[in-house]
Amino acid sequence: MDRMVLRRMQFFGFHGVFPEENKLGQKFIVDLDLQMDLSRAARTDNVDDTVNYAELHALVKRIVEGRPVKLIEALAENIASAVLGTYTIISEAAVSVTKPNPPFDIAFDGVTVELRRQRDGEGNIVPVKD
Repeated sequence: MDRMVLRRMQFFGFHGVFPEENKLGQKFIVDLDLQMDLSRAARTDNVDDTVNYAELHALVKRIVEGRPVKLIEALAENIASAVLGTYTIISEAAVSVTKPNPPFDIAFDGVTVELRRQRDGEGNIVPVKD
């Protein structure tokens, strides 16, 4: 299967468990690794035969900069559901959300959650089982 990968998209959102996170906001980094058949787009050289990554970026931006959630797990799920629900060409999506500056008095490069979702035989969005 072919892949389209969008790395280190950065957005500002108000997600988190603590009230200060919801008030002050912070940076979030999102990575998408999308599985799809890109053979037609490769042959036709037509953007209508692929996923327009500018539109994909705008979709993720609306979610991350939109309604706050408490957990980055929920944020990743919202992104995965929107991506698979919007683009039927995508068969599987891995979504990583990183909170680089969690509000803890510890030094590390942040925390990342990665979810992998796909469509089942009935069109439902479900976790990928290895």
